[in-house]
Amino acid sequence: MNEPTPTLEQIRAHGIQVLGEQLGLVGMVRFLQHSETGWGNYTEERHQWLDDPDVRALAKDIQTHYPEKPAG
Repeated sequence: MNEPTPTLEQIRAHGIQVLGEQLGLVGMVRFLQHSETGWGNYTEERHQWLDDPDVRALAKDIQTHYPEKPAG
């Protein structure tokens, strides 16, 4: 009989549980901090954000996120 394949979330949850049991809370946190690498390619994505910015588009984005407050 074939067991269902666990999801990535289930595998991660089980792994964290086992790390906590074997290393203790502090050891688990230190291991996770050391081994987490993040996702994507920061250098490539950074160029998409910063290369040749359109000043008008940036100003519009800022105004959208931070509208002026009415005086008073």
